[in-house]
Amino acid sequence: MEETSKSLDSLPTTKVARAARFAKTGFNVGANYVKHYAKRAVGAESTTQDLHEANAAELYGTLSEMKGSVLKVAQMLAMEKNILPAAYADQFAQAQYQTPPLSGPLVVKAFRDAFGKSPFEVFEEFDINARQAASIGQVHFARQEGRELAVKVQYPGVADSIRSDIRLVKPIALRILGLDEATVRPYLQEVETRLLEETDYALELRRGQEIAAACAHLPHLEFARYYPELSSTRILTMDWLPGQHLKEFLATAPAQEVRNQLGQALWDFYMYQLNELRQVHADPHPGNFLLRTDEGGTLGVLDFGCVKEIPAEVHRLFTALLAPETLTDPALLTSLLQEAGVVRPEDTAAKRAFYVSTMQASLELVGRPFREDTFDFGDPAYMQALYALGDDLMQQPELRQQREPRGSEHFIYLNRTYVGLYAFLTELRARVRTR
Repeated sequence: MEETSKSLDSLPTTKVARAARFAKTGFNVGANYVKHYAKRAVGAESTTQDLHEANAAELYGTLSEMKGSVLKVAQMLAMEKNILPAAYADQFAQAQYQTPPLSGPLVVKAFRDAFGKSPFEVFEEFDINARQAASIGQVHFARQEGRELAVKVQYPGVADSIRSDIRLVKPIALRILGLDEATVRPYLQEVETRLLEETDYALELRRGQEIAAACAHLPHLEFARYYPELSSTRILTMDWLPGQHLKEFLATAPAQEVRNQLGQALWDFYMYQLNELRQVHADPHPGNFLLRTDEGGTLGVLDFGCVKEIPAEVHRLFTALLAPETLTDPALLTSLLQEAGVVRPEDTAAKRAFYVSTMQASLELVGRPFREDTFDFGDPAYMQALYALGDDLMQQPELRQQREPRGSEHFIYLNRTYVGLYAFLTELRARVRTR
């Protein structure tokens, strides 16, 4: 425990320190490969799984220590279970619930920088030990005037580190994937913009208030009240919501009716955001929701740091691609895919036909919940089919040779949102009315 505290007291915030930490990780991963092959050379047992587990632990340790944008990548990858070997997915999934916390002295310093006072002077009661610690900040419990509060403290240097982290990671990714920087620039800019927004606690406070007010009429949802007078650029204070995270909640064996009501609340929340607000809470990993059985199932929604605003044309394209009539009209599908930048004018007839047929199969499966009146996310066959589709696509020679991204950059966070939503509803095993 002392070693963890020491490492987090010296959280790497400068470009040089973070670059050095990346380099150290690369060296350690290389050493793991040497150990693996050395053991095999002398007949000792060392499986590929052992190698994956050692490297996953090393990478997760680095991401946890560096926090910020690189740990956000781990959270996103954890939702994309079909991309990673199991050892990496399991290790990175920890980022959804708990990462090593920032030490007490750095928490006190953040308060003195913001308010000129320690947290013990700002609040009547303040727990210096973080209750949850994630990628951008960590949450402390406090009391003030009889209210139980959640106080989110942002890690030092996170905002400044995002651009430099992306610059560190980008050349490696471009080299491995064989991509041209000019081609991927809009996609990287989209990710960088969303990550920078997550460090803007004033923006998060405003969005949290606005979305909560707009969705107050939706049943079985609960939102925290924010306290601007107890917040700053790096500190965000809100009500402490009751409830359990998904894994803890499922361990209580909730009734199917409760799971259905919670799933319905989540589905309705996302459909209302998509179609009425034209913006979505774009970070639907399990750590951002609290579940309880009150009133047949109540869902608390946390963390409005990552909100994707959806331009009108993108909303039109997204909903049109999921519409039933699109799947039965190849000409309409082709036209929409051209608008979305998936099919391009310079494509050969064979390439155009390939993308249209591939997207038709993908949209039929991915869009199925949108086209049925009621959908059972508890049916394991559906997620198995989704994973099988991913495997099939990865084996397609045309896609394996693809060296340029296609489609609107706006779809990055829309796709991430619905991957997370589907994964949550599947783990909850909820049956929901989808139309």
